[in-house]
Amino acid sequence: MRIGFLFNHHGGHQVAHALPVAFELQRQNSEAEVSILVSAGCEAEVRRLAAVQAVRNAIPEIIRLRPPSALASAANKATGRAIPADIVSVLHRNLDRFRALDALVVPEKTSLLLKSLFGLKSLRLVHTRHGAGDRAIGFDKASGKFDLVLLSGEKIRDRLAQAELLKEDGHAIVGYPKFDLPPRSAGPRLFPKDRPTVVYNPHPSPALSSWYAMGPQILDWFVKDDRYNLIFAPHIMLFKKRLTASLSPFALGWNYGPRPDHYEHDHVLIDTGSAASLDMTYTDAADIYIGDASSQVYEFIRRPRPCIFLNPRRIAWQGNPDFAHWRAGTVVETMDELAAALAEVPRLSAAMHDRQEDMFRYSFDLQERPSSERAAEAILAYMARQ
Repeated sequence: MRIGFLFNHHGGHQVAHALPVAFELQRQNSEAEVSILVSAGCEAEVRRLAAVQAVRNAIPEIIRLRPPSALASAANKATGRAIPADIVSVLHRNLDRFRALDALVVPEKTSLLLKSLFGLKSLRLVHTRHGAGDRAIGFDKASGKFDLVLLSGEKIRDRLAQAELLKEDGHAIVGYPKFDLPPRSAGPRLFPKDRPTVVYNPHPSPALSSWYAMGPQILDWFVKDDRYNLIFAPHIMLFKKRLTASLSPFALGWNYGPRPDHYEHDHVLIDTGSAASLDMTYTDAADIYIGDASSQVYEFIRRPRPCIFLNPRRIAWQGNPDFAHWRAGTVVETMDELAAALAEVPRLSAAMHDRQEDMFRYSFDLQERPSSERAAEAILAYMARQ
């Protein structure tokens, strides 16, 4: 049985959601022949995590895929990276590798083109998903087109079921393999002074992100008000593209980063894409979370703490399952409201503590057995049934 794990994206944020499962399949020494297929955008993060794993166990073979064609790369660059022509080209230029597999495990949806466009009908596609968030795009029609979907918990199962996207023999609740990765070794202190620490984690979607409407003003506020330490750790894709498009609902956003002067303060840490922005270093270190649509808030409330959600577009969010995570804290719409919410260091009430715990348990089915072990067994059991 030949099982591949594909990481084909412009950033490494999806890697931790599937790579631990590849490690576990290799560790079990099953009859499966496991390989890891990487494109340039993900390779560094795959190799970083593999190096950590190799200290304890053997790792699967890591194969660098053929790069995209020059034409596809040019099209991607010309559109400000808004059109992922290079990602599709990588699929097309490596069909021989995919054709040799019995199953391909992926954390994203573009790989569905291997069946719908490139004709690999017999290849079993396994979707690990990435994150346990609430955005509508996580429950669109494409989410139901995989042969097997691995789910973090009951919440994801229930929403896919409500959308009639679950196959009876094509899903399994396995927990959250990202939580199986060993904790990052302690590095230097993030800040010279001990102050309450806020992490601001905006999403890249121009239809939902707070960055486009108020992000620079938020950095300005923290620069001037040094009662807090600020970690600005946006979704890794926020500044990867010059132009970002969201499809549901449709919106365009021109991406500009922090100003140079935002970097000049020892109580403001700006990280737009290092390994620390991927491995929960900042969500673990912060006392308070500020965000909008990122699923990272669910990783943050693994340990309940105050949350503030930004709604500059005044979305009617109450009762909308796409914004269920906003129930974990306070929702504000303006800079004045954010300043008022931070006038005193936020504290978590007992009722909100209990709510966050309930939301976490509904999103993540964690057991004594590691999630990656459960996911590996679910894949092997599915393949055995085929």
